[in-house]
Amino acid sequence: MALTKDGMISMISEVAGIDRKKSNESVEKILEIIKSTLESGEDVLISGFGKFSVNEKHERMGRNPATGDSLMLPPRKIVTFRYSGKLREGMNKKKR
Repeated sequence: MALTKDGMISMISEVAGIDRKKSNESVEKILEIIKSTLESGEDVLISGFGKFSVNEKHERMGRNPATGDSLMLPPRKIVTFRYSGKLREGMNKKKR
């Protein structure tokens, strides 16, 4: 099951003991800061979690899968995520 934005809001509200409205505002602000930072072309590093990086894809040849026609795909920017060593260790811990 995926953790949704609403799930994050609920968990923050419960764990921090604040109302849902303040939890919602906090989550929205954090996401807004991350989005605006990535849109400006800067990376976002969250210590102990990972790094979101903006990478550029160059123009390349592609094809339409429905018709098989070749076409030129325009250059674009993408976001990649690279997890931290601490996150990897936490995910790979053996449960005893």
